[in-house]
Parts: sequence; structure tokens; C-alpha cells
Amino acid sequence: MTSFLRFIAKHTAYLYFLVYCSLSIAIMQLERKETLDAIRERGLAINAAVAEQMSGLRHIFSLKQDNERLFLQNARLFSKLVHQELALRDLQEKLSLLENRPEGMSRFTIARVVDRQFSLTENMLIIDAGRNQGVAKNMTVLTPDGLVGRIIEVSDNYAKVLPVINRNFKVSVVTDSTRTNGLLSWSNGNERIAHIEHVPVSGTLLVGEGVSTSDYSTFACRAVPVGRIERISKDKLFYNVDIRLGVDFSSLNQVMVCPDKPSEEKLRLMRSHDSPEKQE
Repeated sequence: MTSFLRFIAKHTAYLYFLVYCSLSIAIMQLERKETLDAIRERGLAINAAVAEQMSGLRHIFSLKQDNERLFLQNARLFSKLVHQELALRDLQEKLSLLENRPEGMSRFTIARVVDRQFSLTENMLIIDAGRNQGVAKNMTVLTPDGLVGRIIEVSDNYAKVLPVINRNFKVSVVTDSTRTNGLLSWSNGNERIAHIEHVPVSGTLLVGEGVSTSDYSTFACRAVPVGRIERISKDKLFYNVDIRLGVDFSSLNQVMVCPDKPSEEKLRLMRSHDSPEKQE
């Protein structure tokens, strides 16, 4: 290392001479047109490459913004399509209900089930028809397939329905063929099977015969179909009767409300005490 430094110090003048010569040659080359053109072309190429890269970056950011805008637009269109499809389906179901309703039901109010309380024993329905649509408490709710329930509470534009598939629901029924009376009830989690209570073994029942609401009901329209007898067994005093309900509550959407109200006179007599006057 020391000898190398001595060599540099001894030949400094020669080294300066070489540097000056190199600079002179470089300056002479730069003054040549070909060299300047080459440098200019190289600079333009570098500038074009940088500009292309910057343009690509701007395109990427622009593409991201376009994608976000298209995503929001597609979301709005999808939401509109879903709402239109739901409205179309509701309209089709309503038209189907209107076309299939029995004669004499043209005065019935058509309503849609808008909410439901799920439970093993205490189901509840909400329909989009209330006082403003002529719906009142204790009116009968049904479909062409059968009895749905009765109105128990009413607001301006909605009503609460106590359905057949609620353990607190009871209604008097009669069989279509044998004209045997009983009380319809429901007490388990199977939405298609209900029971008929208080049918004495002295009565007559047939598997497969239809069951409808009777005159004994304090709220239901007369002769509304309920279902068909599926199983019969005997107890000591009464039959054990299972019926398959006509209404499929799992897919229930559109219903009809019967405009007939229960007779207040009949209700008063039913609630009066059974105490005969004393005879003198």
C-alpha cells in the first residue's frame, strides 16, 4: 500500500495528463453531431419509458375508480331487479288467489303475510291490511285451500292473525260426510297436522273425509274448509282424530279476510250465565 502511494506521488503529473486527455477526448466526442444525436435519442427513449410507466400507473388508478363505480351501479341495478322480481311474484300470487277463490268471495280483502313469529306452539302472523282496508277483530282469515286463522289485533294498515297452528287457537268444526261435530286444536310442532277434540266414540267418522268450520264457531265463516281426517283411534270416551290441514303455512304468502263479523247477540248469549230463574 505504501509503495502504491509513493508511485502515485512520483507520477502525479502523468496522471493529471491522462485525466486532461480523457476529458478532452470526451469533450471532442460530445461536440460531434452523431454523439449528441445518440445522447438525445437515448434521453428521449428514457423519457418515453418513464412517461409510459406513469401513464400505466394513472390507468391503474383510473381503472380502480371505474371498477368501484361499476360495482355500485351493478349493486343498484341488482337491488332494483330483486325488488321488481318480488313485486312481480307477489302480483302473480295475488292474481292466482283471485282467479282460484270460490264464488261468493269477491268481497273478501286480499292481504299479504308480511311477518311471522316462529314457535313450536305459538306461531303468529302479520298481514298488510288493517282498519283502513276494512279489517276488524275476529274476522276470519283463509285461502282457497282452507282456514288460516282469525284476526286478534288491528292497526290502521296491519293486522295480527292467530293462526290454526297456535296452541291457543280453537274453532268448532264439522265433518263433511258424517256431519260429526268437534273442536279443532293444534298442539305440536308439525304445521300440517291438527286434532279434533271432544268427539264421542258414539259418533261416526271416516278417514279421508273433509272437515270444515261449523255454525257453532263464534268467529269463523261457515263451511270454510280446514283439512281432511288422516288418522282415527279410540280412547275410553272420545276419538283421537288427526287431520291434515289444507293450508301449507311454510309457504303461505297471500290470504283473504272474510268481511263478515261475529254476531254480537250470539256472543252475548254465549257469555251469559246458565242459571235458570227460580219458579215460585
